[in-house]
Amino acid sequence: MGISIADAAYVAGLFDGEGSVYFKKTRQKKHQRPGKPIHNVMVIRMEMAMTDKDVVKWCHELFGCGHFGERKVKEGYKRQWRWRVAHRDALYVAKIIWPYAQVKLHKIEQIIDYYDPEYSDQNVVSLEDYRNEKR
Repeated sequence: MGISIADAAYVAGLFDGEGSVYFKKTRQKKHQRPGKPIHNVMVIRMEMAMTDKDVVKWCHELFGCGHFGERKVKEGYKRQWRWRVAHRDALYVAKIIWPYAQVKLHKIEQIIDYYDPEYSDQNVVSLEDYRNEKR
């Protein structure tokens, strides 16, 4: 059983309002020992955090990927729950919610472009081509 259009659109709306999409090339050390080289790495991550545990858990179970857990918050604040996907899992989620995203659309397209060689020449996913391919 796949993810329905209504569910995909709902999750896209949640990501637009409560989520974040991180797509950045950064420099990181692979090891903490002195003298180890610093490497250029891609950090690709999508996450959603909110105080409603049931909604966040439902998203995690619906897509069947990523990590679900409690997010640390400052003392005096309500508990928050987070669902986080990275790299190929982020691609999977991005391709499903992409047709319905508005606010985070550009970052979602960057994830799809990075992993999907079919669209690598265009630098931005063609909405029309993608929708025709899905039909």
